[in-house]
Amino acid sequence: MASLRNQNIHRANWENLSDKTNAALLRVHKVVLLNRIMLIVFIIFVIILFLPWRQTIPGRGTVTALRPEDRPQTVQNQIGGRIERWYVSEGQEVKKGDTILVISEINQSYFDPNLPQRLDEQLRAKEGSADAARQKMRATQAQIAALNSGLKFQLVAAENKVQQSINYVKSDSADLVAVRQFYSVSQARLKRYEQGYKDGLFSLTDIETRRLNVQNDNAKLIAQENKLNSSRQALLNARIELDNIRAKYQESLAKAQSDMGTALSGQASAQGDIAKLRNEIANIDFRRGLYVVRAPQDGYVIKAMKAGVGENIKEGESVATLQPKTPLVAAEIYVNAMDVPLILDNSNVRLQFEGWPSVQFSGWPSVAVGTFAGRVFSIDRMSSANGTYRVLIRQQLPVPEGDEAWPEQLRQGSGVYGRVILNSVPVWYEIWRQLNGFPPSLEKEPKVADDKSK
Repeated sequence: MASLRNQNIHRANWENLSDKTNAALLRVHKVVLLNRIMLIVFIIFVIILFLPWRQTIPGRGTVTALRPEDRPQTVQNQIGGRIERWYVSEGQEVKKGDTILVISEINQSYFDPNLPQRLDEQLRAKEGSADAARQKMRATQAQIAALNSGLKFQLVAAENKVQQSINYVKSDSADLVAVRQFYSVSQARLKRYEQGYKDGLFSLTDIETRRLNVQNDNAKLIAQENKLNSSRQALLNARIELDNIRAKYQESLAKAQSDMGTALSGQASAQGDIAKLRNEIANIDFRRGLYVVRAPQDGYVIKAMKAGVGENIKEGESVATLQPKTPLVAAEIYVNAMDVPLILDNSNVRLQFEGWPSVQFSGWPSVAVGTFAGRVFSIDRMSSANGTYRVLIRQQLPVPEGDEAWPEQLRQGSGVYGRVILNSVPVWYEIWRQLNGFPPSLEKEPKVADDKSK
């Protein structure tokens, strides 16, 4: 029995030997296959580490306009008023100069519908005042000319009278000298006659005759002295008259010049009032043209800021938002401050717009699908509120071969994701840089001169 049992066991072992051998061989094959796969993966990983990797600077932002006049703007009324009628609706296309709304006057100073006619009447009245002032100036100038002419003749007459008085004084002075000489001779003769009368040479009648002659000569002397004094007084009066004429002329001239100044002041005041009235009339005409609020350029009315009719609006208040019709779109993205020094003014950018499906590879932008080419236009000189810097990107023109132009359906305000293209480095370097937090590398140093020229 024991021998039979051992034979059965030995037979069963031989029967299971093949199964065990197959299982062992399968395990060895799997190990070898795994090792080969790991070796292949390692080789591929090493190869990938040395593949070129394009460094990029990512940023997110929105679609905007390159030029300020292409960005959405608010339409404002220049004067306060009351809304009378709307001529557009939201989303409507308008041309430059189209009427958006009409307002009416709320300032009581301009309620009079005939205000321009009233101002014209005031203007004509002021022009009449200016004409009267000019006529008064002409009359005053004629008066001054007449005074000058009259003074000339009066001065000539007065100066002639003074000269005549001087001549009278000279003549009377000469006569006085002669009369004094006669009087002296008469006195000497009287003395001789008195001595001859004492000596008995002359009679008493001769003495009395000589004494009478002396008295006559003395009377003539006194009369001549009085005449000379009168001539001198007449000369003094003539000179006083000359000075009086000059003083009266100065008084009349001063009065005429004062009248001239008054007329000139009146004319200047009238001219000032005329200019003020003309300015006011022009302002009234211009203000009445502002009752109609018009579109400043071609575009679309996005939103009405005021609703209804009869609502009062203030001066300079926004009434609607206008989107220009054909804006030159651009993209603005925000990048970290650490990456800003690496961005050049002409760096290439790959953009991904929201609403357009795309597949973008960070390190291999050439194999990206659905992205668009762009170029850096400007970089802000100061950071935004969150510490990032705004980079403005325009469409790259001409469009690179193999790329498509930016979609015409782009709307300002939609999201955009962009990557600024930098240098090409190995994959292992990019991994090492990311692990150490180093910034990307540059192909070349930015040129300060280019920045200043921009």
